[in-house]
Amino acid sequence: MSAVAIKGWCPGALRPMQSGDGLVVRVRPRGGRLDAMQAAGIADLAARHGNGLIDLTSRANLQIRGVSEDGYPALIEGLAELGLLDTDSETEAQRNILVTPFWTAADDTRPLAAELEQALAGASLDLPTKFGFAIDDGHQRVLAGASADIRIERDRNRGLLVRADGAQFGLSVTRSGAVQVALALAEWFIASGGARGEKRRMAAHLTAGASLPESLRGDAEPVARSANPVPGLTPTGAMVGVAFGQMPHHTLGRLAMCAQALRMTPWRMMLAEGMREMPRGVDLVSDPDDPALRVIACSGAPRCRDAYADTRALASALARHIPPDARLHVSGCAKGCAHSGAADVTLVASREGFDLIRRGTTRDTPVMRGLTGSDLVANPSLLSGAH
Repeated sequence: MSAVAIKGWCPGALRPMQSGDGLVVRVRPRGGRLDAMQAAGIADLAARHGNGLIDLTSRANLQIRGVSEDGYPALIEGLAELGLLDTDSETEAQRNILVTPFWTAADDTRPLAAELEQALAGASLDLPTKFGFAIDDGHQRVLAGASADIRIERDRNRGLLVRADGAQFGLSVTRSGAVQVALALAEWFIASGGARGEKRRMAAHLTAGASLPESLRGDAEPVARSANPVPGLTPTGAMVGVAFGQMPHHTLGRLAMCAQALRMTPWRMMLAEGMREMPRGVDLVSDPDDPALRVIACSGAPRCRDAYADTRALASALARHIPPDARLHVSGCAKGCAHSGAADVTLVASREGFDLIRRGTTRDTPVMRGLTGSDLVANPSLLSGAH
């Protein structure tokens, strides 16, 4: 194959990214769902053509890690046979859609997702690769804390609305008009210069002073936001977490044997359809009080070439010191790939050590700099400021 020198964007299957452990190949399940055969197929491909590790991302995708350039063509062929490839890398990059995992066969979620995918495939929007859509049309907004720029949600009267991320209210729409309005909002973002901004995201564009046109501005208030789900049984199946969002291929293979299908989530959890008992395994998080749920960590060194530290080893050591209602984010560099939002405590690795940020993101000003991992493990009170 030709050289795959790719850096600086979200990876895809047709546009992989080089990392410290090989190529990272991201798979974007259609409608946020893998049937059992697709899940088993991904597990097999990760074992044969990667290093056997699979990531769950904050955008509800999977990443096959450690793929060699020699193994990449066979991997892509396998993904095509599973029906998991787009026609080209541009179409793939635009198909960035989060879907609530709590849909039922009788509601609008899956038809809306399929219609939006088809519309995006036929559009030439040239959206930034991190720009995304969320279909969050349940009784509560479960995706409010997840990264998205245009949101299809319910209002307080159970009608549909389309809302620009960063705007308090949305525009009331009919079921047949929801996707059309979402695309119009994306077109306005491009035409008004949002894609040329430094952050190239909808909320940042509005914060910088962009004003929505009257035709896309509304006064519909979204339904209440819910807390992030936790592992446990649901009417649909078992919600199960993956520690730090990474599992060996055989874990995915075992789940594929037990579940009817797997619904991806942005919380590094999967909803295993049809399961009536919580699955067990050293790589799985089935206890809603597990300390691992309090910590977000990127791949870190040596898996990522840009990382300055082994983030997951430190995150694992610190997890039990984080209160149940708090979150720790450990990032291997300032990019914050694993979590773009704020956390109660954020640790950012650099050449000089870890910077500590309170109630902020990787881009905010630290309150302490140059901490070592040993400092933090020996003095966990540093995380709370009680020192």
